[in-house]
This record gives sequence, C-alpha cells and structure tokens, in this order.
Amino acid sequence: MSSVTTLERWPTLEDPPATLRTRMRARFSRRLFHAAIDRLDVTVCWSEGGGTTRIGRGGPEATIVRPEEFFARLGRDGLIGFGEAYLTGAWESDELVGFLTVLAAEIATLIPPRLQRLRAIALRRVPRHHLNTRAGSRANVAHHYDLSNDLFSLFLDSTMTYSSALFEADVAGRDGHLVAGEPRDCDEEGALERAQERKIDRLLDEAEVGPSTRLLEIGTGWGELAIRAARRGARVVTVTLSEAQKELAEERIAVAGLSHSVSVRLCDYRDVEGTFDAVVSVEMIEAVGWQFWPAYLEKVDAVLRSGGRAVIQAITLPHDRMLATRGTHTWITKYIFPGGALPSVRALDDIARTRTTLRLVNRLDLGLHYAATLKLWDEAFHRSGDAVTRLGFDDTFRRMWHFYLAYCEAGFAARYIDDNQLTFIKEPVRDH
Repeated sequence: MSSVTTLERWPTLEDPPATLRTRMRARFSRRLFHAAIDRLDVTVCWSEGGGTTRIGRGGPEATIVRPEEFFARLGRDGLIGFGEAYLTGAWESDELVGFLTVLAAEIATLIPPRLQRLRAIALRRVPRHHLNTRAGSRANVAHHYDLSNDLFSLFLDSTMTYSSALFEADVAGRDGHLVAGEPRDCDEEGALERAQERKIDRLLDEAEVGPSTRLLEIGTGWGELAIRAARRGARVVTVTLSEAQKELAEERIAVAGLSHSVSVRLCDYRDVEGTFDAVVSVEMIEAVGWQFWPAYLEKVDAVLRSGGRAVIQAITLPHDRMLATRGTHTWITKYIFPGGALPSVRALDDIARTRTTLRLVNRLDLGLHYAATLKLWDEAFHRSGDAVTRLGFDDTFRRMWHFYLAYCEAGFAARYIDDNQLTFIKEPVRDH
C-alpha cells in the first residue's frame, strides 16, 4: 500500500487563546518549569525582554525559541503541551534524546509531591472515544498502523519488524528474571535485521514452536514472525486489525511461498476461536487498554491447550507508575497511539494468576535494546526526510515522528519504561 492521505488526522496546532486564564497558567507553569529544570543536569536557555535566561546544572541543552507560546502550552496542557510546543518549533534541541533522557529519569519527581496529589484534577483523562471496544480498537489501530506501509518501510529494516530487537549481549539473572545487558555491534551493517531475527527466534523458542505446532499470533505486524514460524513447520493463524498490515503481510508471506501454512485474518483478538499449542504476541498488549487486560489474558487462556505456552512481549512501566498514570491522556496517546496503556509485569502476573490458568515462568528484560532499536529507527527516518515528504507528510508530521522516536528512546534509556518477553504456561486442569 502506498501513502494514504492522513494529515487531516492530526489536530491543527492553534495558539493558546490570549485569555487571563491562559496567562495565569503560563506564569504558574513558568515557575514550576524553572524549579524543576534548575536541579537537573540539563541546560535550558531563552531570550526575552532584552535579556537571556539560562537554567539547569549543565548538560544536554534545549533552547526555548518562543517563550510566551512555550509556557502557555505547558500551562494549558502540561506534558501534552510540552510535546506540542516542540511540534510548532517553540523549543528546539540538538541533543533531544539526551535532554529527554534526563527528564524521563526524573519524571516521577518533576512536580512537587504536594501538587502531585492534584493530578487527578489537573491532568486530562483519556477520551471516551479512545476506549478499546471492538469499534474503538479498529479506529485506534488504523490511526497509527494504517498511516502508510511505505512510510514504515523507510525506517524499519528489511524484516519490517516494529518492536524491540535483541542485539548481541550478555544475559544475567536479576531478581528472579533474565536481563539482556548493553547491546553490542548495533552499528554494524545488517545488525538491526539480525537482531530482529534473534528476537523473533527467541520468542518462538520460548513458545516451543516447531513442526506441526498450531500457533496463534495476536498482532500480525507485517508478517515476519509468522514467516519464521512457518519455516519451522508450524501452522500459523495470525490476527490483526490493520488493513494495511494485512495486505503487506499476505504479500510477503506469498513471496516466501508460505501462504499454505499461514492464515492472516482481520480479526479482533476477542473473536478468535479454536485451540492452539502456542500463542505469541509482540508488543500488542499496549494497544489493548488497561480495562481489557483481563479479557486479553482470558482469551489467550481460552484458546491455549493444556500445557501450552504463551509468550507475550510487552512494553511495561513500574507498577506504581502504571497505577498513577494509566488513566491519563498523554502526548503519546493523543498523537501516536490512541487508546494505548502500558501494563506492569506485576499487573499481568496478578491477572494471570487470579483470572486464568496461565502461570508466568520466565521473563527476559530487553529494555536497553529498545533504546538501541529506536536510535537506529530515528536515524533512518532522518535520512529518509525527502522520501517522507514525497509520501505527502509535512514538516509538522516529521517533527512529530522524530519527537515520538526520541521520546521513546529516552524512556528506555532512562529505564522509566521497559520491555519484557514474558513466558506463560497453561497449567493442566486437575480433576478433584
């Protein structure tokens, strides 16, 4: 599928209204911003009223180009306004990832504790139309994944895999789970493709996928996992809500000569029927919505045979941060992933234990590898600027996409967010 006309999906970034309320909020946000930045290892500077202001303790630098607009947006919409101000060029940074990484590492304490108690009043809640009902899920998925297959092909590697890779690394045990350490050889030619294949192969190994395995994949992507599973001799059913992804996945599967082994279905996970030896789902649960995590795991449990294995790769938050933020409307949910919500490992484990017969038996933390993956994606996207323009995406979109990739890379680099491969086994039902 070539480019689709989607720019109308992005709200027009109008200036905040010049009202007394806006000015009051801008003054308040200015004081909060100054107090927060002044104790961080960053530098922020701006010129205003004939003078120059410079705050922070030194480190990655950002420049506020239009202070009045910046603080008005920050005062009106908090972190959403912070991101929007970047889209309009109200602030800039040549060290965007480094700057955002420092902020991400301190995100839980940027606002004074006494004011954090007011977050339920001050912060926007997720819009009702973003709720991941069957109809809502289809619209939310289309917003992102049906943008343009050609756009994604500009920055993904040849496997068209849109999730964290697993580079060469030392793996060590920590607190009862495995952690993949610093990724190696990220900049070698073909390293990202090999790392994506390594990630997929580990998922399939954990799920014990081999000849004649009946495999369900929830979230098709562009078909690479299904292809690699079918090459092992598995019979694969893979489901997606993205028409664009289904189209290209089927093309790639046909080119690989595996159409007889893989069925790609436009289907909500809640509507899957049948019995499978294994279930694999890669970074799809983030699109489910926290209200539906139980339904998601219950469906995995329902279709998995007794003793079967399910492997879920999930972007996660620490449990306390998940509880504090799960209902909050963010820049990411507004512009990139409507309806999205990051679970915690603890939440998924608790739901599995109380609502299903699934039991978590293994976990690999590969968060640092996501930071490396995003860095490579962002570099490739930057190199493809002219091609992005030819697809019909404007300067605001390019700034938005760069900010999205940098924002996520910073989150993983700071370990504010993480990525985990979680292996579950369905316990056999015992007769009493």
